[in-house]
Amino acid sequence: MDPAAAPTDGPDDADRPTASDADAPRVTGAGSDRTVRVVRAGHDGDADLVAAAHVDPDPAVRAAAVGASVRLARSGVIGPSAALDAVLAALSDGDAAVRRRAAAEAGRLAGAVDLDADLVAIATAPLVERLGDEDDRVAEVVAFAVGELPLADAPSALDLAVASLAEVATGHAEHLCREAAVAALGSIGDPGGLPAVLAGCRDRATVRRRAVLALAAFDDPAATDELRRLTADRDLQVRQAAEELLAIEAGEAT
Repeated sequence: MDPAAAPTDGPDDADRPTASDADAPRVTGAGSDRTVRVVRAGHDGDADLVAAAHVDPDPAVRAAAVGASVRLARSGVIGPSAALDAVLAALSDGDAAVRRRAAAEAGRLAGAVDLDADLVAIATAPLVERLGDEDDRVAEVVAFAVGELPLADAPSALDLAVASLAEVATGHAEHLCREAAVAALGSIGDPGGLPAVLAGCRDRATVRRRAVLALAAFDDPAATDELRRLTADRDLQVRQAAEELLAIEAGEAT
């Protein structure tokens, strides 16, 4: 049996609802049925059922609970802080699929509700820690999520995010993680991320395609010079993107 799928890798049994919790909401039925019930609970505004699902022994149910919590926040049933707590807790789940879902929902939460500077600061450190997740697929989604955070009013979190993403963009062994980190640095647009984006412009083609688009976020002569160089790139998509961005910069495109 895959250890990642074992129920013992999830939350401690002591934290799960038991038969003695007569008044506590529980998600009952087969795993697939419980997952459906949790998804519906997110749509129906049943915050108690969603909360119970976060400690379900089935990773699929726990993953559904993360998405349902964010949906509840988007509809105003619970506050952003409560949804963020659920997301951050799931980032430490023993199952990689739950952690990936948590990372994806962190990005959705940031884009759907107002996260104040305090909440952004709370979210940033646990997220960037997962950039080093043992599962590269988790790290990839985390990078995109960090790029969605509204970091402008949280300078310490901004510095941490940019430095951490730059490290991934320039040093991660998995190219998908480097691609995601470069894209996130472009989304953030902080000048501190430019050196890593420039390095990405000399990476493999898939990373260069992300990096050339990320250059659009930087008002810097070095970015313009790199766009000019990339018009001669061996990859067609990179060349086309560089040419289009230079045309926009010169006011030749509408």
